[in-house]
Amino acid sequence: MGISKITADKVKERMDIEEVISDYVPLKKKGQNLWACCPFHGEKTPSFSVAPAKQIYKCFGCGKAGDPIQFIMDIEGIGFQEAIRHLAGKYGIEVEEDETRTPEQEQAQSERESLLIALGFARDFFVKNLQTPEGKSIGLSYFKERGFGPSIIEKFDLGYALDGWDNLLNAAKEAGFQEDILLKAGLVLQSEKDPSRKYDRFRNRVTFTIHNISGKPIGFGARILTKDKSQPKYINSPETSVYHKSDVLYGMYQAKKAIRDKDNCYLVEGYTDVVSLHLSGIENVVASSGTSLTDGQIKLIKRFTDQVTVLYDGDSAGIKASLRGIDLLLEGGLNVKAVVFPEGEDPDSYSRKVGSQAFQEYLEKNSRDFIGFKIGLYKDEIEKDPIRRAEVIREVVQSIGKIPDPIIRSVYAKEASGLLEIEEEILHAELNKTLLKGQKDSFQKPQEGPDEFTPFEEFMPAQEKETSFSEILRLQEREMIRLLVNYGFEKLEGQELHLCQYLLDETEDLEFETPVYSKILKMYRYQLAQNLIPSTDYFLSVQDQEVKTEVIDLISPRHEVSTHWEKTHQIIIGKENDDLTLTGYKSILRLKRKFVRKMMEEAKQKIKNAESEKLDDTQVTDLQEIYFTLKKVQIDIDKELGIVIG
Repeated sequence: MGISKITADKVKERMDIEEVISDYVPLKKKGQNLWACCPFHGEKTPSFSVAPAKQIYKCFGCGKAGDPIQFIMDIEGIGFQEAIRHLAGKYGIEVEEDETRTPEQEQAQSERESLLIALGFARDFFVKNLQTPEGKSIGLSYFKERGFGPSIIEKFDLGYALDGWDNLLNAAKEAGFQEDILLKAGLVLQSEKDPSRKYDRFRNRVTFTIHNISGKPIGFGARILTKDKSQPKYINSPETSVYHKSDVLYGMYQAKKAIRDKDNCYLVEGYTDVVSLHLSGIENVVASSGTSLTDGQIKLIKRFTDQVTVLYDGDSAGIKASLRGIDLLLEGGLNVKAVVFPEGEDPDSYSRKVGSQAFQEYLEKNSRDFIGFKIGLYKDEIEKDPIRRAEVIREVVQSIGKIPDPIIRSVYAKEASGLLEIEEEILHAELNKTLLKGQKDSFQKPQEGPDEFTPFEEFMPAQEKETSFSEILRLQEREMIRLLVNYGFEKLEGQELHLCQYLLDETEDLEFETPVYSKILKMYRYQLAQNLIPSTDYFLSVQDQEVKTEVIDLISPRHEVSTHWEKTHQIIIGKENDDLTLTGYKSILRLKRKFVRKMMEEAKQKIKNAESEKLDDTQVTDLQEIYFTLKKVQIDIDKELGIVIG
C-alpha cells in the first residue's frame, strides 16, 4: 500500500525547507534567502539558494531545484513515497497507508521494508554477540587489539557472528522473521543438496555493518579470525533489492558531514582502514571495500565534494595495478590527490604504528596531485629507458584527457610538461589527439541522458556562433512566463486590470514554441477561465516535475540587492515591479518582435528557395510583400522600444 493523502498532506504542512536541508548542509543567510555550497555537484562558491518564504531550493550551478520532498528524493536517491516516509519519521507523523498502489508495488514496498527490518535485527544481534563469552574472547579481543573501543564499536555497529550453523537463523525465526526474507536479505544460505536446510551466511567472524546514506543497515562484511586457508578472509553480503554494491561506499553515512566540512574525501580500500582513520581523528574517509571503483560510487562522492585523496598501501606493484581508479575519478569530474604509505604499511597499520598526530601530519605532508604521483611511480623506469619514458608520457596525457574541465586540463598539462621535461606544445598536441579521438568515439556511440557528448561546434567562441531565432524566441517566451508567474496577480497602476489579463489578451494569437512554456501558459489560461489567478504555490503543487522545476527557476533570483545601498549610501535601486504597466508593455513588444523576426526569416528563406520550390512570380511577389510588411511592423516596434538600427 502507498502512503495516504492525509499523511502526505500532514507532512507537507509540517515540513520546513530550512530544517530539512540543514540536516545535510550548513546554510548561511544572505539577503532574504539562505545559501550553501551545492550538495549535488560540489563547489567552492555557494550557488545553492534556499528560499524559506517560498519553501523551495534552487542551485544556479547544476540546476537542481524543488521543495523539501524533492530535496530528500534527490539527496537520498529515493522515490516520492520513501521521501514522505523519511520526512514523516523526522517530524514524528504517523504514516497511514492508502490502497491506491498496485499489488506488485505493494509487495515490492513491503518486501523492501521487511528486508531493512531483518537487516536491522541482524545488526543488533551481531552487536549483542560481543557481550557473550565467545564474543568477548574472540570478537571483542580482536577489536581491542586494534584499539577499537566502545564508542567506535557503537559508531560503526561492529559485531560478531557466533560459531555455529544457525545462531542468527534461529534467533530471527523466534523473533517472527520468515526464512524467505532472511534468504532475500542475504543473511542465510540454502543448501544445494537439501533445499529445506538453511544456515547462517556469517559464522565465527567479526562483522562490519554496511549502512546506506540514511544510516540504515543494508549489508555486512565479515572477517575471519582463524588461519583456516580454506576460507576466504572476508565474506560480504550479496546484491539485494536494498544493497547495490556499485552504489555504496563503506563509511559514507559516518563520513558525509566531515567530507562536506573538510571539502575532501579520503578513499581507502578496507573496512578497518576506515575505522582506524576515525580513531586518528580523520572522519572524512570511505572505503571501496576491496572492489574496483564504479560510476555510482564516484557520483556518490561528488554529491559531497569535488576533492578526493586516494590512500595507497606501500606496494608499488599493487598501486600500478589500481591506477585505473584514478582515471575514473578524473573522468567523474573530481580533483584527485594521492598518498602512498611506506613499504609494507597500509592506512590501518600505519595509523596504529605512529599515532594520531603523526599520521595526520604524514597525510598533509605526503599528499600529491595525481600528475606528480603518477610520474613519481615511474621515475626509475623513465630515467633508464627512453621508450618507457615515451609510454609514460602517453599514459599521463591520457589521464589528463579524462578531465572534463578544459582549464584544469591546461594547468595539469603545464605541470606535466615541467616534470617530464618535455615541451608544453608537444604535450598539448598529444593531448589534442587524445581529446579528438574521444570526441570521435563519442559520436560513434548512441547517446542517452544528460551526460551525452557535446558536439564540437558547441565549443566555438560565442562571437563565432550565431544565436538562432528559435533560441531568441525561447528566451523571450521565458521572460513573459516569468512575469506571469511572479507578478500576474498584481493590478496595473490606476486600473482594475491584472497584469496577467493584460499579458494574455495581448498575446492571445501567439503560439508558444517552447513546450514547457506552452504548457504553463495553458495551465494559466485554464485557471483564469475558472476565475482563479494561479499563484506560485499552485504551480509548485502540480505533479508535472518539468513545470515545477521551471517555475522554481523563474521565481528564484540569482542575486539580491544589498539593503546597505539604500541605508548606508542612500542609493535607491529601482525594481521591475515598480511600474508593471511599462514592464509588461515592453515584454509584449519584445516577444512580438521576436515572432516578427522569425516570420521574416522564414519568408526570406522561401524567396531564396523559390527556384528549387518551383514558385511562380506571383507567389514570389506575395512573399516579398509579406516580408516588407513584417519589416515595417518591426521598425514600428523598434521605435517603441528605442532600438536604433545603424
